[in-house]
Amino acid sequence: MWVIKYGGHAMTDDEERARVLADVRTLRAADGRPVLVHGGGPYIAAALAEAGMESRFVRGLRVTTPEALAHIELALTMLGKRLAAELGDAVGLTGRDAQLLVAERFDAELGEVGRMRRVRRELLEALLAAGLTPVVGCLAVDAHGALLNVNADEVAGAVAAALAAPCVFLTNVPGVLDDPADPGSRIPHLTIADAHARIADGRIAGGMIPKVEAAMSALQRGAPSAVIADGRAAGELPRVQSGHAGTRLVP
Repeated sequence: MWVIKYGGHAMTDDEERARVLADVRTLRAADGRPVLVHGGGPYIAAALAEAGMESRFVRGLRVTTPEALAHIELALTMLGKRLAAELGDAVGLTGRDAQLLVAERFDAELGEVGRMRRVRRELLEALLAAGLTPVVGCLAVDAHGALLNVNADEVAGAVAAALAAPCVFLTNVPGVLDDPADPGSRIPHLTIADAHARIADGRIAGGMIPKVEAAMSALQRGAPSAVIADGRAAGELPRVQSGHAGTRLVP
């Protein structure tokens, strides 16, 4: 079983998206039983811009007003259905479906944004047992059923922990870089202690912070491994599986 987080601008490129989905099918054909967790930043930004709303971020997380949330839900739901159709033998879901994802609000400054609290594991396991790939959008509900926007990296980490499955975070760089300006400075293995130090001194910054934090959280919750890898490269997921690509977070 593998949990794969997919998002970013690579999703908007038809050829790159086809390569990623082909990798997912390769894992599935090898009885890898993948779960695909997706964000949708470019699609959300376009939907909000069309509605005349700005995109604003605090600490790498999207500020979400109740008005924006309706547009975000539509964008993510439609994207999930599209990914599921392109992948084949897949089902597009969000946290609304049978309370698959439960979260709680944690920061008034961010608005309708949640932290993950629970994953309905048995729903994902039932779909996997039926030979179907769950495609999970990053929307959760709170204890009262109200919708919350959740960072997709955090959702992927929570799903991996619930399933006790390895988690791969696909991004637009080869992994965590020792020098962010040098794509060739990939760090093959990164301890949790070193990751905290690099966040503190700024060597890990911006959108990489939530990915690294989600990878650490997945490990601490019980996922057997967490890897940050390049979602633009063909064959990246098989290389990650064999240990030859990405940055593997270790205790």
